[in-house]
Amino acid sequence: MKTVLVLVGKTVNKHIGACVDDYVERLGHYMPFELVTIPELKNNKNLSEEQQKEREGELILKQVQEQDFLVLLDEHGKELRSIEFATWIQKKQQTVRRLIFVIGGPYGFSPAVYRRCNEQLSLSKMTFSHQMVRMIFVEQLYRACTIIKGEPYHHE
Repeated sequence: MKTVLVLVGKTVNKHIGACVDDYVERLGHYMPFELVTIPELKNNKNLSEEQQKEREGELILKQVQEQDFLVLLDEHGKELRSIEFATWIQKKQQTVRRLIFVIGGPYGFSPAVYRRCNEQLSLSKMTFSHQMVRMIFVEQLYRACTIIKGEPYHHE
């Protein structure tokens, strides 16, 4: 199974970017993994929140193929403990060819993206910046991989 993480806009904070890059490199030892960054919209200050979500949504959906399993990282999604997430990933590895996770822009997702998604996951009831969500998610994906392999990274 190939796993793809789609981001809206580049990672601005160089420290967070370095951490994301580190976990992306580590993930390559466990699974085919790709990070796709959709460029920020030009002149987005002239767009309403809804217009921005619609345009970002179009760009997100261009990254998704018909048979892909699309998961939105969304504050209203289902919360899983790390071990539960590892089990969830393991099940997907048996049934899905391409697993796409998306971290949206600052205003969330368009209705079209919500309609297309197969599932929504939340990392926490707390709110994190979109920049930090990138780092937290790739770390949790890495943690899930080590749990699946029975490696000592995760402690109960």
